[in-house]
Amino acid sequence: MIITLITGWAFLSPGSAQATLGTTVTWITRVFGSFYIALATVILGFVIWLALSRFGRIRLGPENSTPDYSLLTWAAMLFAAGIGTDILFFSVAEPVTHYLTPPYGEAETVEAARQAVVWGLFHYGITGWGMYLLVGVALGYFSYRRGLPLSVRSALYPIIGQRIGGPLGHAVDTAALIGTIFGVAASLGIGVVQLSLGLSLVTPLPNGTATQVALVLLAIVMASVSATTGLDRGIRLLSQLNVLLGIFLALWVLFTGNTAFLVGAFVTNIGDYAARFPALTLDTMAYGDHVEWLSGWTLFFWAWWMAWASFVGMFLARISRGRTIREFVFGSLIIPFIYVAMWINIFGDDAIDLIRSGHRHLGEAVQAAPEQGIYHLLSAHPAATFTIVLAVVVGLLFYVTSADSGALVMANLSSTLAEPEDDGPAWLRIFWAAITGIVTIAMLLVGGIPALQNATVIMAVPFSVVLILIMVGLFTALTQEDRQQQLYDLTATDSVSAGGDAVPWSERLASLIAVVGEDQARVALGRTVAPALHRVAQELADHGVLVRVSVSGAEGASGAEGAAVPEDSTLSKESVAPGDSARVESSSQGAESIPRIESSSDNAPCSAVTLTVGEGKSQFVYAVSVEMKPSPSFAGHMVRNADLSARHAVRVTGHQGSYDIYGLSTDQVIHDLVDHYERHLGVLALAQQLKETRGHATQP
Repeated sequence: MIITLITGWAFLSPGSAQATLGTTVTWITRVFGSFYIALATVILGFVIWLALSRFGRIRLGPENSTPDYSLLTWAAMLFAAGIGTDILFFSVAEPVTHYLTPPYGEAETVEAARQAVVWGLFHYGITGWGMYLLVGVALGYFSYRRGLPLSVRSALYPIIGQRIGGPLGHAVDTAALIGTIFGVAASLGIGVVQLSLGLSLVTPLPNGTATQVALVLLAIVMASVSATTGLDRGIRLLSQLNVLLGIFLALWVLFTGNTAFLVGAFVTNIGDYAARFPALTLDTMAYGDHVEWLSGWTLFFWAWWMAWASFVGMFLARISRGRTIREFVFGSLIIPFIYVAMWINIFGDDAIDLIRSGHRHLGEAVQAAPEQGIYHLLSAHPAATFTIVLAVVVGLLFYVTSADSGALVMANLSSTLAEPEDDGPAWLRIFWAAITGIVTIAMLLVGGIPALQNATVIMAVPFSVVLILIMVGLFTALTQEDRQQQLYDLTATDSVSAGGDAVPWSERLASLIAVVGEDQARVALGRTVAPALHRVAQELADHGVLVRVSVSGAEGASGAEGAAVPEDSTLSKESVAPGDSARVESSSQGAESIPRIESSSDNAPCSAVTLTVGEGKSQFVYAVSVEMKPSPSFAGHMVRNADLSARHAVRVTGHQGSYDIYGLSTDQVIHDLVDHYERHLGVLALAQQLKETRGHATQP
């Protein structure tokens, strides 16, 4: 509804929309300008602190998980999703503009030249990536480690709890969705303006609104095709191709230009950036009348990064499962910055060097129409036609990788997904790609690039509040996990118990290397694990403990053929007279009798069985399920058409990740369960003792 209203307003009354956007941005700059600048700095400091602290070792996923993508592929996808086609625009336009009209000092001086590139590095540097990383770390942690949906609302779970599934959670995802649409639209709008000009230089196509609209429609089709092929095909391949072509174009300018100067300037600019960063990151330009410059540059970029944060953060989380927070943060800060620094230094310094060498037309062209900058620069180098065509191709690929990644993320934000690895349906990705294209066209009709910039600044305001809540939620969750882990570290270590009637070691070894079919694992789960959990539950109930056993996927649990109804039995001693039986509440049986392990239903094949003891924060859970994992590469034989093997995966309170107990006897499963429960009780006692100690310490 909000998107429809804004887009319709832009189509029906472009003059009114343009004036209102400009007035609103001026007000936001005066009221929220300092807030944006301070928030961007705080977020960067927060994510760096996370990586350097003890939380940095936490993995975005179970402890035994590994990264899904190689470092090279991951790096290519990081950059292609997080920057977009606008790097072609601003890598020349921004340094040239700051050289000719700097915010501080005199124009066209050596100091202005040094400042110009540093401003570009600052606006495209690590500050913006800090915003991406905050969302990426939070979503990766809550989704792949806590099992919540891969959605922005999940990051607020420690603050609002189950209400993330209600109106408040919907509002958070809506804010993220709106910010994403306008953030991506701004990038795509800048892209089509530049691509339209590039095509007019190498083809008979005219540069104008018609060509720009045609490019938007073409990009929608390409983005839809790419997004519907998923991460592992379209997006991954386009990202790798894009990065390689971009590197080639930058190296061409480097080696056909003033190479010695560009290399020396690169070193100088990096040094200036490092030296001036502390002052730049908190510079609100309070002294002097710089409102227009601040809103057009720093505030626009920070708002743009914020608007993209949910989109890129979710995408980064999606491709970073299995990496530690430390790897994720430093990899995402360093790898893209190297690429960005290469682009801005090579193209920015080359443009300034050309102007200082007499190519005044380059500066005049940028001041007249910033999108001309990259093409005038390439025209001053050999094989201009070839490099301009290549720049158009790189820009188009940047455009598509931004659009398809955005469509994928928006589809996920607006879908209810069963697993974090799942993606929204293909039709929904196409729908959001089309909506983004329509918004882009509307903003272009309103006033082109300035209107896109203004809309981005406005739409980032609500999401800036969400970023603060994400920081609070992530810190709370990490602190809780760390405190719990410290308590568990003070107790016994995790291990699969060797107690009970042992299975012969040769059989145990064979089970470790054998390829196990899913049906075979389901039979074993019903024959050994389910009876073990029922026996422990019976014993706990006899001692007055509230305990529940849930069996899922048990054959014959319902009258329907092929159906599987979970069997959920709750046992508690309650307040009964001696000799009375413990009461059983069963959702599937509705009877008041204690289930007996020797009954046939207890030994039926099943897919999962869970024992839950107690309620609330002191609850203990021991869950075993049949999971399919890649077969051991050293397996003695392979089942036909199978490259997966089943296991009995255990997830238990206080143990990060899962481990396999396939092949254990019933008695061994019981001892493993009791070991963990004993440790859980020890942790609860220790936590209570520490709480009482702190209470005594604070008493006068």
